Amino acid sequence: MTALSRRTTLIGLGAWLSACATQSAPTVDVSSKPQGQAALDAMKRATRFMTDTVAYRGGYVWAYLPDFTRSWGEMEARRTMLWVQPPGTATMGHAFLDAYHATGDEQFWRAAVAATRALIAAQHPSGGWNYIHDFAGEASLKDWYATIGASGWRLEEFQHYYGNATFDDAGTSEASQLMLRMHLEKKGDEFRAPLEHAIRFVLDSQYPVGGWPQRFPFAEAASLHGMADYTRHITFNDDVAGENIKFLIMVWQTMGDKRAIDPIKRAMDCFKATQQPKPQAAWGLQHAVADLEPAAARSYEPLAFVTHTTANNISQLMNFYELTGDLSYLERVGEALDWLDSVKLPAGVANDRRTHPTFIEIGSNRPLYVHRKGSNVVNGAYYATYDLEGSIVHYSPTRAVRTEQLRARLAKLQATSPEDASKNSPLKASQPLPRYFTTQNIEVSDLNSNRGSSGADAPADEHVAKLAADLNGQGYWSTPLVAQSNPYTGQPAPTRLPAQEIYATTRVGDSTDTSPYVSDDPPIGISVGAYIQNMAVLSQYVSA
Repeated sequence: MTALSRRTTLIGLGAWLSACATQSAPTVDVSSKPQGQAALDAMKRATRFMTDTVAYRGGYVWAYLPDFTRSWGEMEARRTMLWVQPPGTATMGHAFLDAYHATGDEQFWRAAVAATRALIAAQHPSGGWNYIHDFAGEASLKDWYATIGASGWRLEEFQHYYGNATFDDAGTSEASQLMLRMHLEKKGDEFRAPLEHAIRFVLDSQYPVGGWPQRFPFAEAASLHGMADYTRHITFNDDVAGENIKFLIMVWQTMGDKRAIDPIKRAMDCFKATQQPKPQAAWGLQHAVADLEPAAARSYEPLAFVTHTTANNISQLMNFYELTGDLSYLERVGEALDWLDSVKLPAGVANDRRTHPTFIEIGSNRPLYVHRKGSNVVNGAYYATYDLEGSIVHYSPTRAVRTEQLRARLAKLQATSPEDASKNSPLKASQPLPRYFTTQNIEVSDLNSNRGSSGADAPADEHVAKLAADLNGQGYWSTPLVAQSNPYTGQPAPTRLPAQEIYATTRVGDSTDTSPYVSDDPPIGISVGAYIQNMAVLSQYVSA
């Protein structure tokens, strides 16, 4: 559940519905474009550096110092690790495969194969993936969790080693999608077994009501600072359900696997089942399986209704109408929109970047704002009040929710017949997957790249020329690594509270806190996110 920024979203469900198109042979003649050869040369040189110098057994984390003495995923990583959580190894695999589709050059296919093989090595016996994998072995991974992970004050998901797999942050979903793409690409046997394993994981972990837990299989006696194991709750946070639905639809439309049909329907119906009654016709980040009511998670995710999750679920319900033509998915969308309008920030507090509080108290409809005291994982604590001032900065206390846009889309769908709304649904007709997965407007959560640098518009010649020129002599785009962290020293964390609450509104606590923070004087290094986004621009250019 990263809170630095939105995780990488390769293709959202709505965008993906409109992106499926007939695949064609890749464009390999770059001579017709002014910067075609320069773009191709940059793609090949940058990829050679990533595969030959940066990768560890085909796997990647998020960022590296040039001498590889330190590296990071969402937290500091070891050289023997790969990061599954985007923008990690699976995102790199998608970028390589996109480059192969754009150019037809086998170098990129070999790179995609190496990344996918690394993910196969990292696949949990259950079929899913954890955030990270350590090629040095289980003992090394457990030691990382007991040291670096356990010292990250705000990154509670890394403070406990569950030993299972997770749907959080789209890691399992993204890796599963890559496994599907690789299997479909050349129809060989190498990727079929791990793909089947991933499909079974998604099917086996689904609750009868249709939702999914955050982690699976369930860990024995799992606890987190004495709290109940929130990872068993039905999870909407980071669009867990939407990501799994998307993957199962891909499996159905490309492989005709009928096992996916009922789970897709139950998953979509779970959105309806968990929506709460008026006047708070909303959703939480998680919902308890027993009563389908909202549930708390990490200590800075209190029991509450959540505005951005509600907005996302509204969008998903409208997606489901386009998938199925079933009007029941629209029936209570208006109630949810009315609730969102009822909890808007007041004039003078609201602006273009923040329109709603993140958390809303159940019953009272009052905003809840999360604060913290202390300086580290030992003496620190989070608590909620009604006061926005002084709230934490690493998990946004407010959100930008565009209810007017959601209402406009709802009105348009209500005026569209079920037959017309769902005429392009992949549930109704077999369609190929989108040819490119990384050329959308994607954002990454490592803070080290220019987020949103790729998009639907064809890249300009000048932009491509600059990207080619900026590739340094070693073969990477030098990037300020603004996401830094205190190195783990093994020193015990102070148990006494600091004399002043100087860490209440910072990303990181005292020197024992290994949580990442935004550095004012970042070192220059190698960013996987920058590579992915620059390659997306170049792939789009040579294939346009």
